[in-house]
Amino acid sequence: MSKTSIVKKTKPRAKAAAGQVSPAMRGCDILVAALEREGVDTIFAYPGGASMEVHQSLTRSKQIRTILPRHEQGGSFSASGYARATGKAGVCMTTSGPGATNLVTAIADAYMDSVPLIAITGQVSTHMIGKSAFQETDMFGMTLPIVKHSYLVTDINDLARIVKEAFYIAQSGRPGPVVIDLPKNVQQDRTQPVFPKTVTLRGYRPDLRAPDLELNEIIRLIELAERPVLYVGGGIITGEASQELRKFVALTGIPVVTTLMGCGAFPETDPLSLKWLGMHGSPYGNWAVSGEFKKDGDTVAQVAPGADLLLAMGVRFDDRVTGNVKKFCEHGTIVQVDIDASEINKNKPTHLAVISDVKFALARLVALLRQRPLQKRFGKWHQQIAAWKAKAPLKYTVTDEVLHSQHVKEFMGGETDQIIMPQYVIELLYELTHGEAIITTGVGQHQMWSGQYYQFTQPRQFITSGGLGAMGFGFPAALGIKVARPDKQVVDIDGDGSFLMNVQELATAHIEQIAAKAIILNNQHLGMVMQWEDKFYGGNRGHTYLGDPKNMKQIYPDFIAMAKSFNVKAERVIHKRDLRAALQRMLDADEPYLLDVTTPYSEHVLPFIPAGKDVAEMIYEH
Repeated sequence: MSKTSIVKKTKPRAKAAAGQVSPAMRGCDILVAALEREGVDTIFAYPGGASMEVHQSLTRSKQIRTILPRHEQGGSFSASGYARATGKAGVCMTTSGPGATNLVTAIADAYMDSVPLIAITGQVSTHMIGKSAFQETDMFGMTLPIVKHSYLVTDINDLARIVKEAFYIAQSGRPGPVVIDLPKNVQQDRTQPVFPKTVTLRGYRPDLRAPDLELNEIIRLIELAERPVLYVGGGIITGEASQELRKFVALTGIPVVTTLMGCGAFPETDPLSLKWLGMHGSPYGNWAVSGEFKKDGDTVAQVAPGADLLLAMGVRFDDRVTGNVKKFCEHGTIVQVDIDASEINKNKPTHLAVISDVKFALARLVALLRQRPLQKRFGKWHQQIAAWKAKAPLKYTVTDEVLHSQHVKEFMGGETDQIIMPQYVIELLYELTHGEAIITTGVGQHQMWSGQYYQFTQPRQFITSGGLGAMGFGFPAALGIKVARPDKQVVDIDGDGSFLMNVQELATAHIEQIAAKAIILNNQHLGMVMQWEDKFYGGNRGHTYLGDPKNMKQIYPDFIAMAKSFNVKAERVIHKRDLRAALQRMLDADEPYLLDVTTPYSEHVLPFIPAGKDVAEMIYEH
């Protein structure tokens, strides 16, 4: 994400100052008033010595709900979940020092996934900065590589303007996190603030629009193509362009494959959906982009060609998508549409680059196509894709490894027909929620299975840590989403390793009465790392077993007892026959609920393209 167009400012601008003048106020009250003017209704904030002035002001706000997380990282992930579910900037706040550094993971996560996040950190008084004062850290310098912009407020007269600018920067163009580092003496100072109505930042152009010349060139390439594919990602969702995408597909008949971050941008129940591609993406999605290959020893032969035109919109050609980038759509013409010029040709050379707001580009393409309708609908290409879908659907089976695993011996009592496969849990959840729940995840095998076996039809329905891959994201994010969308069923599908990293947020869920649900697919292992151990390290376990080696018959830790200690309802499911009713009880609950589901540790996520390899190396069945 490019930051070169935004310059740190230290003095108010004349244009920014053209706003409402208020009576003299303390800095902490100015901050809260400025947040209210930005429409903030929720802040996730953990107090401390360098931020308690603001907390005192927040107690007097009639607009902002302050939610106390039980760890600063939990609060910042909740703010990220709020932002991802709404498109509005999520707001979190901590004290200085360790409180502030506990936000760094969520800030990096928001930066990687283009999430509008306002992170407010208390700071020691300005005269103590640089003197290694108690709980002093340089948050401005520390976060520079992982923010869209940072502010260290040294003058109270800048504060109202800075808040206005921060929200504008975070939410416009390619969204991203903004840090406001606020020294304690600035919070305590008094001034007569000027609240700006608008902000203009010299050199910052977030609303870029493609000219018709470039868009007509895209249409010309579509007219020449025989096997076009739309490759779309999170930029479609953050750019609010899902409806325009669907109209474009209706006019062109071009199949759509998404990234993991793009799930829901196009309905996965549509015949033209190829779901998502990459390391654990659908076989047919990967084949449609790069072609199908047969490998025999060192000999690789093409079975069927992939796309001759790839329309990449709101994507960054991430390595988990491309694998061997040289082989990714090797023989196709690549068009890249992105609002961030720094993404063009960064990972994959393109033949036509269009720097534009993707919503505008798609809307304008739709208008041009209505004036200039396509004369073909790619019938043969659709037939090939249908054949690929029939050949290699996403599927799973109870393998010999599962049947003879320690899991079956210790927990199933020989009832092999009662094994709960993790994929089945997600399929059943999809059925019981009618495909309408908002799903969050941690990071690992459960994350991939959630993306594979829940059919997403709407944007902002699948919320996960994509670029950073931050374990511990799922449950706190679900809390933030449920606060933002109380009308929706919000379910965190998690792993035992990921869930444990922010398990303390069960207290937040109970105290704040946030009825988010959690399903733990509990295999007692760091599943994805274990899968790589099986594939590349001969099955040697390098500290990936999370259970109790002294008592492998016990499920450890006891999430049920842990949840109940937080006054959160919970139950464990070991046998398949009990799963449907337990899921329904969880969904029917009007309070937070945890379901601990015992699953076999020997199951691998398939398909699987090893890192750095190409589609010819894909493993898609046992």
